[in-house]
Amino acid sequence: MNSASVWMSSLAVAAAGGWFAATMFAPPATGKEPRFPQLTMDQLSDAQKPLGEQIMKVSSVGLGGPYNPMIRSPVLGQRLYDLFYYLRWQTSVPTKLNEFAILIIGRQWRSQVEWYAHAPLAAKAGLSAEIIAELKANKRPSNMAEDEALVYDFVTELTTTQKVSDETYARAKKIFNDQQVVDLTAVAGNYVMVAMMLAMAEETTPPGKEPPFKVGEK
Repeated sequence: MNSASVWMSSLAVAAAGGWFAATMFAPPATGKEPRFPQLTMDQLSDAQKPLGEQIMKVSSVGLGGPYNPMIRSPVLGQRLYDLFYYLRWQTSVPTKLNEFAILIIGRQWRSQVEWYAHAPLAAKAGLSAEIIAELKANKRPSNMAEDEALVYDFVTELTTTQKVSDETYARAKKIFNDQQVVDLTAVAGNYVMVAMMLAMAEETTPPGKEPPFKVGEK
């Protein structure tokens, strides 16, 4: 079995297992107390419960992941939830490409939670195991289709050079309409914010699950 096949198998296991049972995240292995102890529904205040109920209807991580710190600020949390909802389930960008954009941000930030959650979703949406494996190895994936290559270049250029060149923008307009260009930009920016939230809160992978990115990896 080649490395891509092994990677696809691991993605399938992660997707099948899901995150729902892992809403109680363990503290870091060092024994350090979590910055935001994992909340459960019965711990939520009256101000937090309506948002908690909405999250539980759609979230594969329950109240874990970014929702755990987010719900501490319920008004902001509600605004962010509404944005997440659009960018995940109502966006004009095709699901495969949307998830690819999220993975690009997750790899840039080495976000354990973003990668753990979204690599199986990207695979399920049709992103190839080879592309996912090469991206995880911090390489520009080979054998990308035209639309995949555009998403990689557009998101990477925007987030690393803080601009989109005329050439890249022209490529984007051949593939996407105006709404899709805006939505692609928004999903990239949104998941930078999510990565920041996760990093600040030191949210980690579920108990017993290996972090996707190992110490010392570039």
